[in-house]
Amino acid sequence: MDLNEYLQLEGAPSVCELRRRMALYGSPVKSDAQIRQWQHRYARRVPSPVNCVAIEYATGGRVTRKDLRPHDWACIWPELACQPTPLPPATLHPADTE
Repeated sequence: MDLNEYLQLEGAPSVCELRRRMALYGSPVKSDAQIRQWQHRYARRVPSPVNCVAIEYATGGRVTRKDLRPHDWACIWPELACQPTPLPPATLHPADTE
């Protein structure tokens, strides 16, 4: 699932709340506008590897590093190449419903 699809889900966090959650995982993201650029792929912008990990954790795995960087994730995280892609959960991550 891409970031835009995730943020459009009923019960999904706001961009501001996603940024706060990402900060808990060490993300250096500075503004909501930066997340919106990734959400809408403005000028083909993609999150840095650190931000990709933070998004994956902040979304409970709904948006993965592979989703965020489909062309180079295997070079950045080669350890993920041998792991099967998990099926998406049937419901939102518990933190998404708070």
